[in-house]
Amino acid sequence: MGGEILVIGGGIAGLTSAVEASETGYSVVLVEKTPFLGGRVAQLNKYFPKLCPPFCGLEILYRRMRTNPKLKFFTNTEVMSISGSAGDFSVNLRIKPRFVNENCTACGKCKEVCPVEVENEYDFGLSKRKAIYLPHTMAMPFIYAIDEFKCNKCGECVKVCKYNAINLNETEKTLNLKVSAIIVATGWKPYEARKIANLGYGKFKNVVTNMEFERLASLNGPTNGKILANGNPINSIAFAQCAGSRDENHLPYCSAVCCLASLKQATYVREQYPNAKIYIFYIDIRAFGRYEDFFAKVAKEKGIELIKGKVAKVEEKDGKVLVTAEDTATGQKIHKEVDMLVLATGMQPSLAENPIAGIEVDEYGFVREKPGIIPAGVAMKPLDVMFSNETATSAALKAIQFAKR
Repeated sequence: MGGEILVIGGGIAGLTSAVEASETGYSVVLVEKTPFLGGRVAQLNKYFPKLCPPFCGLEILYRRMRTNPKLKFFTNTEVMSISGSAGDFSVNLRIKPRFVNENCTACGKCKEVCPVEVENEYDFGLSKRKAIYLPHTMAMPFIYAIDEFKCNKCGECVKVCKYNAINLNETEKTLNLKVSAIIVATGWKPYEARKIANLGYGKFKNVVTNMEFERLASLNGPTNGKILANGNPINSIAFAQCAGSRDENHLPYCSAVCCLASLKQATYVREQYPNAKIYIFYIDIRAFGRYEDFFAKVAKEKGIELIKGKVAKVEEKDGKVLVTAEDTATGQKIHKEVDMLVLATGMQPSLAENPIAGIEVDEYGFVREKPGIIPAGVAMKPLDVMFSNETATSAALKAIQFAKR
């Protein structure tokens, strides 16, 4: 199969790159390794600083994709290797079986009869899903998928499907793609909080990560958007910044967006619990450029206390979370007893632990640009949504130049 530009990754940066490049008239192929597009942005409750839901931006991109004959996309597809040079790349793809075809109307009858229930990765394991599933009502494509590693092939879904949409005998396929340029938008994953032993993640129920907190606050999340601790309303909450970031034992770099994400999440708590006490422990608040206004607005709200000091120890006491830190402004050790602790875990590039042959990365796993292979979004460096989209548009322009040559 041939094309002019390949985009690897179906998150916000990959979608933007693919749409922008294809709308100029170039043939673009987008591949995404999971069954659905949207990436990390689809898991967010709101963007900062406008605090609007992410699906408004994603749906615009999806609509542009649907009406674009120059753009093809493959989900459940992994890039196995890349060879060649700018203007003449050969890419080997592996297309894993979805077991559900485009006859699917997403009626949900298959899900109702599926006997297998597993942890839902869309909610970071905070809820359950069936082995045949849609992650949410804005899924793209809006077609069910079967988890090949969890499905027991009982056939109950096949029996109730009226549209001949399910084939449990579907097999893996391979595809070789010839392209002139490659945009790498492979995104990121949250740093594994269990590696930070002193912060209590995995030991204490009410210690969660910032991405888990996004799901707890989302209307389509495991609690329908209600932020609760032990099933009860929140009276106090703490946010621990740089959980695994700026730490030579974990991620030595700043992840750029964590401070602003925690400030945003403080507004989630304030909306639901106007009288709750909110503590944000930080090393430095990094709110660059136009985000300074957002920081100043949130920081001055009543009940939000910013404490300059890194959390040193986390304990549990009578169902509460006891947070210990040193207030560097006073030199005093302080203790805060809260209902919940949110860890601002850093952004680790997806290729750090899952490299692709033919793509060069630096010591942290971020993609090194070379002729014809252009990184975009967090594959390049830690970025928020706005700057990810800017780099995606830039990558599209660079890719077009190679395709044109």
